Amino acid sequence: MVKYPFILGLAFASLFISHTAQAQLFPDRQQIDQWLVGLGGENSFDRSKTIDWGVLPGPFYTPELEFGVGIALVGLYQADSRPDSKISSLSLSGFGSSTGAFGMTFSNYTYLADDTWRFYLTGSLNNVPTNYWGEGYHEGRVKDHFGEYRSQELHLTPTLLRQIAQNTYIGLGWDYSNLQAAAPDAPFKAYMDKRDLPLRSTSSGLSLRFTYDSRDFLPNASQGQAFDISYTHYSPDTGSNNRFNATQMQYNYYYPLSDSAVLAFDNYARFTSGDVPWSQLSKLSNGHQMRGYYEGRYQDNHVFSTQLEYRQKLDWRHGIALWIGGGTLSDQARDLGQGHWLPSVGVGYRFEFKPRMNVRLDFGIGKESTGFYFQVGEAF
Repeated sequence: MVKYPFILGLAFASLFISHTAQAQLFPDRQQIDQWLVGLGGENSFDRSKTIDWGVLPGPFYTPELEFGVGIALVGLYQADSRPDSKISSLSLSGFGSSTGAFGMTFSNYTYLADDTWRFYLTGSLNNVPTNYWGEGYHEGRVKDHFGEYRSQELHLTPTLLRQIAQNTYIGLGWDYSNLQAAAPDAPFKAYMDKRDLPLRSTSSGLSLRFTYDSRDFLPNASQGQAFDISYTHYSPDTGSNNRFNATQMQYNYYYPLSDSAVLAFDNYARFTSGDVPWSQLSKLSNGHQMRGYYEGRYQDNHVFSTQLEYRQKLDWRHGIALWIGGGTLSDQARDLGQGHWLPSVGVGYRFEFKPRMNVRLDFGIGKESTGFYFQVGEAF
């Protein structure tokens, strides 16, 4: 996982600001709002702009990446000319560090023709030091990784969906990943050589996708539900090194407890079959599921995870989140759920930079593992 818990010092400080003379040591919320306006962080959506941008820069430090600078960029826009059309969103997060590491992730959700068509585009580009444990539960449960390399990866996933019934869509997509395991250390190189695995892996496949989605706002839903299933076939015919298949399923439900509180539920599963490359095994943990574990520590052909999250909007731009969840993995699909389960609990801080577009800082706790996450938008 990419861990860069930068910024929000001012936002955190504002949690403790009182209207006393001593509090003048800190800027008040009105001053912070004025500064954020200069960065495009008005707590409103300006429909007159082609894209209503906001940006949050700041320094960070992690043991893996050392010192660096990061940035979060959020844009809201309307792809239709109708004034009441659904608001589309674009978010980008990026960083560069003193170790030479850099990375960025982005996600775009565009609603067209009165939400008859939807275009999604997610992706990442990174060059970061990466730890490696191997494949399966027993390899991941070892506290210390055995290998290291520098992950240089480009990953793109565009999807075009067409509405066929109320809240129901089908469509086609493409999943492309090119990963180079650069600068491998001796143990990782020996592991790859012994299994005759290449250090560079390209996976490219066409996807068929079905979605039922009644959520009110995809990056930060307060009500509704969503069921999404996609099947991707990777083949040399589409530019892939290996021929294999991946099926991914996710179900989310959002129950509003009040105007400021939501209970969110998530089920996620991924299944692979065929000649699956080492870089395309199903990962149990990431910045969305099973927060608290190093991404890729637990990986196998098949994974399943579930989580329940309580989200509370506080005063001003503040919010908090609490979650509990669990997950499991297996080599054979028939064994999924019958082996070891891993826990995930955590707490998160939310800062509303644009209307209903949160910057989130999460701290997840797993079994003998913890992790910080800084991202734009909710985990699910």
